[in-house]
Amino acid sequence: MDNYSRSAVTVMIVDDEPFFRKLLRDILEKEGYPVVAEAVDGFDAVEKYREHRPEMTIMDIFMPGKYGVHATEEIIALDPQAKIVVCSAVGFDDDVQAAFKAGARALILKPFMECEVTEAIDRVMQAGS
Repeated sequence: MDNYSRSAVTVMIVDDEPFFRKLLRDILEKEGYPVVAEAVDGFDAVEKYREHRPEMTIMDIFMPGKYGVHATEEIIALDPQAKIVVCSAVGFDDDVQAAFKAGARALILKPFMECEVTEAIDRVMQAGS
């Protein structure tokens, strides 16, 4: 199934809710993905992306301070090959569409199941750059 090694895919988790960061970290580490950074908002996400250059970023859309859509735009401007999966509690609304327009490659709906997280990452990684 995988044409890449999960252990080689570094991940950054961006969410203002500690519960969701921990849940994602637990899922990712159980599945073999190394989590190299966690960010609490969009400002933090851009700074930590510059520092860690993760292979995959899982970005919440709705955060105080800098919105996930704006952070996605900034990260894509820094690195057009960045792979970003957005998380949202709502389906395909205007904000989710804006995230895809900004460069996000997949959506995970909250509350999410483990298989949804790994399937989204697998799809993005297998699609390549």
